Amino acid sequence: MSEFSDAFLCEAERHAAWGAVQLQALTDFLPQGPWTADLTAGLYRQGGVELSVAVLGTYDAEDRSWMWGWANPGLRGTPIVELTEEIEGYGRSRGIAEFTAGTLDLSGFADPRHAAETLAFAGMGVTEAFGYIGMPAGPTTRVYLLPDDPQVPRIGLDPVALPRTLMTGVSLIGHSARHVVTGYFEHHAVRWRGDDHQVVAELPGGTTAEIDFDAAGRITAIRVSALR
Repeated sequence: MSEFSDAFLCEAERHAAWGAVQLQALTDFLPQGPWTADLTAGLYRQGGVELSVAVLGTYDAEDRSWMWGWANPGLRGTPIVELTEEIEGYGRSRGIAEFTAGTLDLSGFADPRHAAETLAFAGMGVTEAFGYIGMPAGPTTRVYLLPDDPQVPRIGLDPVALPRTLMTGVSLIGHSARHVVTGYFEHHAVRWRGDDHQVVAELPGGTTAEIDFDAAGRITAIRVSALR
């Protein structure tokens, strides 16, 4: 594999804006300090905080491959991968091969590690997790965990920060700005309407957001104003 499918990239884009904010919230929540992980018990500890976690996947830098947690022979069928089993089912229902292949060869990518991070990010999005944590699990292996714990703050929609949030999301993957916008509103259960040139959404608190796109699908304007 040397590139991701259009279906996968569009799905990843749907989670880009809210996912970036949620990842930052997890980073801010976890205190500085040493960490430990007990995968048998499904627990992650850092700086005095203990979280329930699921295994999202692992990246092997030696052979440059990614394995989903649900496909790991040593973990398959155990509670630690129950959450990530949703990813395979989601992929099958929508025809997204990257979610249904247990192991993916990333050696064809210019930056395999970045490709692995993109898979982790998309998996976080599909499960609507509170973020993800990546940490070394061996000389060449990195394991990714999904916090499945209400202690982690869940970030809601912020109309004031909306322009910055959407543009940050657009910058992460760069495949479809419209999917970033509509995915953000759908994640927050906000109704929207529009076409290829504009998306309009009525936000909580009596404001409306209008996002304009050019012929190439790029965002040209974001307006947030009070409803009349």
